[in-house]
Amino acid sequence: MIIRIATAADLQRIMEIYGIAQEFMIRSGNPGQWARSYPPRELIGDDIRRGICHVICDNGIIRGVFALLTEPEPTYSRIEGGQWLNDGPYVTIHRVASDGQAHGIFTCAADYCKQISKNVRVDTHEKNLPMQHQIEKNGFKRCGIVYVRDGTPRIAYHWTEQ
Repeated sequence: MIIRIATAADLQRIMEIYGIAQEFMIRSGNPGQWARSYPPRELIGDDIRRGICHVICDNGIIRGVFALLTEPEPTYSRIEGGQWLNDGPYVTIHRVASDGQAHGIFTCAADYCKQISKNVRVDTHEKNLPMQHQIEKNGFKRCGIVYVRDGTPRIAYHWTEQ
């Protein structure tokens, strides 16, 4: 699979993938994290303009999407019930989604980020059991609880090379 920075021409396909992911989360017992409204098209358009939206392609077809932030994530400045593995510079994976037609989307995104930084952070909803499994399977350690912009809690994970 190939990862590249998304372009405006990819927006429709990206939104289709987020729609598929929303339905999957609802069916798998996590109806509240994204419901059918997150992430909004405007946010993804902004991610594309900022160059942080990445797509994962398999045989030229976009099968997955994620945002890669290289600046500190403001919501990670406070963590409860634990601590980050270190205070070194890190990248953050956000908004991972798959169309369900290719396996290993999170692993592909995580490996890509691990090549960029010695520290990778990610968070997910307590009811998003499939994502928790993928995160832990890829060597991330559960570090505590962070609160996203709307004030809801998320399980915080950290992978470090050290």
